Amino acid sequence: MDLKIEGIITPIVTPFYDDEDQNINYEAAEQLINHLIRHGVKGIFILGSNGEFHVLEEDEKMEFAKRTIEIVAKRVPVYVGTGACSTKMTVRLSKKMEELGANVLSVITPYFLKPTDRELYEHYREVAESVKLPIILYNMPRATGCALKPELVDWLADIPNIAGIKDSSGDLKTLAAYAEIAKNKDFSLLTGSDSKISYAYGLGAVGAVAGTSNVIVDVLVGLDRALRENNTIEAEKLQKDIDVLRNVLKLGTVPGVMKRAVELSGIAKAGPARKPVRKLTKADDREIKDMLAYYKLLDSGEGNK
Repeated sequence: MDLKIEGIITPIVTPFYDDEDQNINYEAAEQLINHLIRHGVKGIFILGSNGEFHVLEEDEKMEFAKRTIEIVAKRVPVYVGTGACSTKMTVRLSKKMEELGANVLSVITPYFLKPTDRELYEHYREVAESVKLPIILYNMPRATGCALKPELVDWLADIPNIAGIKDSSGDLKTLAAYAEIAKNKDFSLLTGSDSKISYAYGLGAVGAVAGTSNVIVDVLVGLDRALRENNTIEAEKLQKDIDVLRNVLKLGTVPGVMKRAVELSGIAKAGPARKPVRKLTKADDREIKDMLAYYKLLDSGEGNK
């Protein structure tokens, strides 16, 4: 498989059984992964924020990665989130994921603590030097409290296997600054803000790690195609269409609504988000069903294929 970091990459939800233990449902994971690949995504991204990496035990992460890599079977690249608060843990996870056969590692900044730029540089340098895989930096300051400044990213981009950055900040100035770095170096820009995909592609982004593609994959893949073909009218329509799903995501804590939408659409039994995230109400379900009806996805039966 020739590795290309591009297109729509789905940060998949991690399906759980709807019981007290909330263990991983691998049958549902296989259904979701096959559905997404069949509909044209260019990558499967596991153990991200939509994948609830923060509530998974290390042995669960390893088993989920192993199973995902087997299910994908080299049809598309597998991106694996290995970021942790400590450099030691991030290095350990990164090495283990490389051994399992991951294609790309995504490393979010440490969270809760606020390292200096020098500390962040040394953190990423040590992680990068511990593996041979390409590494995608992950900037999501509203969740981590730790931002990757463009000046630091410019510095990090000189490390050979730091291949790019996923920006989920939603800040247009930051996105533009990252785009300049990508133009001048062997470095790829991915957007993690689904509402900014068209804008990011206009700056030179090569793809999007788009959480909404868990549910409305055809809209996202179509948007990517329209943007590459410079079909402005179609791209504007599809970019706006994403808002219908985004508007219901506020009904619950991430990724509860996304998982429920995956389930109600018939794609796969994604189950609830892990506690303390609450289950959604019947009123929430009605709004999610209205949203799915807009996309003609309600009771599509995809999860049974």
